[in-house]
Amino acid sequence: MLAHRLLLDGLPGPPHRSSSPPSPRVPYHYGSRKPRGTVKGVGVRFFKFNGGYPFVDYITIRFPFNANGGVAKELLSTAWWFKIATHRVLGVARQQQILPATKIGWVNIFRGIAYEIIPNRRYADGVVTLVMGIYESCRELGIDFKSVELGDWLMFQQSELEYPSRSITLKPNHEFHVTTVRYNGATGRVVLKPTISKTYKALLDAILTGRVEYMGRVVINGVGVRNNQLWLHGEVH
Repeated sequence: MLAHRLLLDGLPGPPHRSSSPPSPRVPYHYGSRKPRGTVKGVGVRFFKFNGGYPFVDYITIRFPFNANGGVAKELLSTAWWFKIATHRVLGVARQQQILPATKIGWVNIFRGIAYEIIPNRRYADGVVTLVMGIYESCRELGIDFKSVELGDWLMFQQSELEYPSRSITLKPNHEFHVTTVRYNGATGRVVLKPTISKTYKALLDAILTGRVEYMGRVVINGVGVRNNQLWLHGEVH
């Protein structure tokens, strides 16, 4: 889950030649303790301001879940469409002589290309955000953008902050209602009931009662067949 303003939505980190899915962000101000990179499934990113005091720009909260049958099929199809769209946008972006300097420019050029493959505007923008993040990472590291390849991941995400997040929606009972894109291109909606600790339930309640804008992502970590049914394990971020 992600909230607060983003310096660069979807920036893969750490960037490398085989890009990783980006991390979503929720605002959290850090005290005087020594910063740590990961705390029990919560990834954190630190910056300094006003004289060097550390603060957390975002945290990544990961909620594991299992799904089978029709729900698993719809999540898997959505992740595949998202990745196919990412390949397509990356391929077109590599052919450009000059690329935009802003996210708005990227979206204006590439949203339609992604949307032709994954017909959900928020997911299409998530594709564009991811490719833009890869490009910006390459510039930062001095890597040839045209040489990068996508890693072996399956996921899908939004790219903007909303309350409530429209395509990956947190509900008061701590379920997530997720918009999906089936293999035939039709859209659907499935319900995920991830494992959430008591502490994180309180945090999610605070997001709901405070109407905090956030962004969601679904990551698929494993796929298989059990009792003649498709099964997968994943995480809601």
